[in-house]
Parts: sequence; structure tokens; C-alpha cells
Amino acid sequence: MSTSINPQGNEQTRPIPRVGNDGRPAASSGPDHREVVARQKEEFGGMKVGAGFFGWLAATGMAVILTALVAAVAAALGMSQNLTTADATTGNVAKAGLVGGIVLLVIVLVAYYCGGYVAGRMARFNGLKQGLAVWLWAVIVTIVLGVLGAVAGSKFNLMDQVSVPNLGVSTDRFTWTGVLALVVVAAVALLGAILGGLAGMRFHRRVDKIGLS
Repeated sequence: MSTSINPQGNEQTRPIPRVGNDGRPAASSGPDHREVVARQKEEFGGMKVGAGFFGWLAATGMAVILTALVAAVAAALGMSQNLTTADATTGNVAKAGLVGGIVLLVIVLVAYYCGGYVAGRMARFNGLKQGLAVWLWAVIVTIVLGVLGAVAGSKFNLMDQVSVPNLGVSTDRFTWTGVLALVVVAAVALLGAILGGLAGMRFHRRVDKIGLS
């Protein structure tokens, strides 16, 4: 500690800065940034339902946009592949053919990756859980719309009127091909959402590493 006298004549005590072996000021012994992030995660971590909902909205919009772009390119090239917006947004791989099915799976993967990324960036922590929340919202919306269509009748079948990525559930009779397509699309959507959630969370970890180091 060092003592100095201010203009008012009062003595002031101030700490002497730490100096390393090389003569330069030594780094302060503050808390490690990993400890700070761990405390923040303990307080604000966990699955965030709101972030998952907005991530699902982002996935829905991206699916519609990508499908429209692919359909426009296919039409411009004169491709006869049966690829429609309805088939893509409902994950109807069985009706799209091999090439169309692959394209639709890519659209679902990219769309849910974007949705998971949005949720991960919003929630900051637990990217895997935020991606799972996006996927669960898609499942919930699919079930709700399916029940409404079954109860209200075909005229009010929102599944056919609203273009949302509903993981391949159709109001038609289930077949083995349809069940397999449902499982594949659901798995691809879940994979994309989780990868996106982890990527969104990883951005915050890079920021924390710079800001708290």
C-alpha cells in the first residue's frame, strides 16, 4: 500500500499495483470466465419454451422460402419432378419421388437448423435443449392441427391449408411407406434443430470467452 496527500490535505491510501517478474503489471486474479458462465448457466439455463416457439416460427418461414426457391428453379429448368410447396412443408417424402425426397429432406434439415440457431441464440445456454424445444413445438403444432382437422372435418383441415413443416404427418391412411417417411423426416428435423441450437449457443460462448477473459 502507498500513501499520498490530496489537495485537501487528507491522506489517501491506494494499493500498489502488482508487478510480474518481467516488470510488467501482473494480471488481476479475478474469477475464471468458465466459473462465471457456469454460474450464469445454473441461474438462467434450461429449456426455454418461448425461444423454442420463435425458433419453430423461423423454421417454418425458412421451409416455405426454400421450397418456393427450389420449385422456381425446377420450373425454370423444365424439370418434371413433382415438387410442390405443400409436399415440402408437410415433409411428404413419399409423394415426391427419390430426387424430390432428397431435396425435401435437405430443406427440412436447413430449415430446422435455422430454427434451432434462432432458439440457441435467444436462450444463450443449453443449445441442445433449445433445438429439442423447436422440434417439440413442431410436433405439438402438428398434433393440434391434425386433431382440429379430424374433429372439424375436411373443410376445416388446417393441415392442408396452412403450409407448416409438420414432420410428415398426413390425414390420409397410414402406410408402411408413410410411416417410414415420417420417421426419416422427424429424425432429420430433430438433427437439424439440435445442430442449430448448439451453433447458436456456441456464439455466446465465444463472446463470453472474450468478454470475461
